[in-house]
Amino acid sequence: MSFAVILILAAALVLATLLPLSRSTHWWIRDLDFPRLQIAAAGTALLVAEFFFLNLTDVLDDVIIAATLGCILYQAWWIFPYTRPYPNEVRLCASDAPQENRIRVLASNVLGTNRNAAGLIALVRQHQPDILVTLESNAWWQAQLDVLEAEYPYTIKCPLENLYGMHVYSRLALKGSETRFLVEPDIPSMHTNVELRSGQRIQVHFLHPTPPSPTENPESAARDVELLMVAKHVAKLDCPIIVAGDLNDVAWSSTTRLFRKISGLLDPRVGRGMFNTFHADHWFMRWPLDHLFHSRHFTLSFIKRLPSFGSDHFPVLVELVYDEPRGASQEGLNADAADVELSEERIAEESAKVLEIQRPRT
Repeated sequence: MSFAVILILAAALVLATLLPLSRSTHWWIRDLDFPRLQIAAAGTALLVAEFFFLNLTDVLDDVIIAATLGCILYQAWWIFPYTRPYPNEVRLCASDAPQENRIRVLASNVLGTNRNAAGLIALVRQHQPDILVTLESNAWWQAQLDVLEAEYPYTIKCPLENLYGMHVYSRLALKGSETRFLVEPDIPSMHTNVELRSGQRIQVHFLHPTPPSPTENPESAARDVELLMVAKHVAKLDCPIIVAGDLNDVAWSSTTRLFRKISGLLDPRVGRGMFNTFHADHWFMRWPLDHLFHSRHFTLSFIKRLPSFGSDHFPVLVELVYDEPRGASQEGLNADAADVELSEERIAEESAKVLEIQRPRT
């Protein structure tokens, strides 16, 4: 391998590492937040090649090796919390936790063009979630899923043909349910209060903002605003909270970390694994796009990635236990004054960009 090839590859690695540090919301920069594991793996392969082909006594060659190693370590810093050696952020529930304090949520981006509704219904009947939330579900999916209503009588429905339809089916009572369009006029989110079997009420928010991409939004503005708006809302509350859905962002991105800091919500994946949900058909290009965050009122019974049923996303199944005393000591990411200021600035800045994005569509 020639020196020129190594130099070009090392420069590409450095650019892929440095560009996400900017506050730019352009899709091609923000999407570099996603493949940090893949970038780290590619950097490791490049580092091995450098030790074979470069002259370790040459200063320039040493600089290239040091830059490559620095990029690998930096990328690894972002994803390390989603590996087993890292301490758990959410405690496991007590072994004798009562059933009436449990809530089991199955979240699934069904893929609007997928026609294997029977596969999803089979998973529901196998795993018996208390709440099923589907994303990208349209009128066809609603017609198929309505067979669940005998078991899941509480529903919120918003069938859309734009790949942003959303449905909730619940066996637990839902109170004050609303479908809102927080940022974009055709992108819904669902907000409700769920009553556990114990009578305890919890506030739940289901989200599916648009991704930064050339075919959706050229900027991440709409996604970022929606996440930060919800984060600000729940930060003011002292009740049990769950936020779940396909956020079109990875768990380790700066935007999701800021969401967690401002909201104060916990991530049960920390210290347990990435639970990559997209893309179901490409094992080498997978990221954790489907999330469930919760307040300190809960501990974790289990979290599972379920088998694919034809969608490009794997479903996720999470069971939480309402246990405020046991969960009170749990620590997530803490916001400082700079984080709060950054959040306010980004909401103001990105809201203006959202208006610009929406104008051609409206």
